Amino acid sequence: MAEEYKLPKKILDEVKKLTKGMSSKRIKEILDKVSQEYEKMKVEPGESVGLVSAESIGEPGTQMTLNTFHFAGVAEMNVTLGLPRIIEILDGRKTLNTPMMEIYLKKPFSRGKDIRKVAQSIKEVKLKELTKEFLINIADMNVEIVLEDKSMKNTGVRLGLIAKVLKESLKDCNIRFRKKSIAARLKSKEGTLNDIYKLKERLKDIHIKGIKGIKQVLPIKREEEFIIITAGTNLKEILQHPAVDSERTITNDIFEIDDILGIEAARQAIINEVFKVIENQGLNVDVRHIMLIADTMCSTGAVKGITRYGVVSQKSSVLARASFETPIRHIVQASLVGEVDTLNSVVENVMLNQYVPSGTGMPGLVTKVKK
Repeated sequence: MAEEYKLPKKILDEVKKLTKGMSSKRIKEILDKVSQEYEKMKVEPGESVGLVSAESIGEPGTQMTLNTFHFAGVAEMNVTLGLPRIIEILDGRKTLNTPMMEIYLKKPFSRGKDIRKVAQSIKEVKLKELTKEFLINIADMNVEIVLEDKSMKNTGVRLGLIAKVLKESLKDCNIRFRKKSIAARLKSKEGTLNDIYKLKERLKDIHIKGIKGIKQVLPIKREEEFIIITAGTNLKEILQHPAVDSERTITNDIFEIDDILGIEAARQAIINEVFKVIENQGLNVDVRHIMLIADTMCSTGAVKGITRYGVVSQKSSVLARASFETPIRHIVQASLVGEVDTLNSVVENVMLNQYVPSGTGMPGLVTKVKK
């Protein structure tokens, strides 16, 4: 019966779930109602969907808060929420204020088994986190690293691992190991005090274990399962981790998603991220408006922000580009190359005081002129 109705498969599937065990007459009534609603929800030809979307997102957007949420008890774990996060997404910013991931796990880890061990294996550990102090010995022209037992025990790092990493990372140094300290000295005899200081700074940031970029980890329980929230993001390596459920794990870095999973995944990520922010603020915006923005940002095959360097720079109309920012530059540039504006959109016709080609301004009138 459902096949007679011209409805998308997703809607038909939902109706099937709802109408299990109902009589065919009742199912027909429901399908008729759904079909009517679906036809009503379609966009009419000539409707200014862009303007409707801009209004529908802009108006609730003025009621958004400017807050950042901080996870209690964990340093560096903040989440940008509200208006700053929306601006971050829609501007297409490559460096985020608070990059983070939600890592879903496979069973039995999602039930809480060895959850702390998994979290620790993901967290990036740098040499400075395992040390009490770095000392510059001017007499011997070397850097002494005094290790801290407690930090090494907590992170599960052994001296052998540090030795291996340092030998691979510092090819230009001689490394000597003592019981609780390490001495690093440059091989070249002409090293100045400045070179020793630079070596000390280099040593601090040497990556010992874990996944690069994951600065903090926080296992939390969400409904029936445990997940790991991280500060910092590295989708490529996280997806290869044996305990991670790669189908559900997400990052809030849209450019990273585009890079690893492609433009369709990035488009979906924009929709999800914007919708999540709007929902958290207790506002109600139809998802189709957000979908239109995501489509506009991703239509060229790369993520472009809604800025003069992104989406706006690709508008075919000179006047539409000029109406956004830096008008003189756009007009001079267009006149230099002899660009033609076909005036087939809203902004440029408003600027020239003409009918806008949407709604009733859409059809043209053809008539015979009497001689």
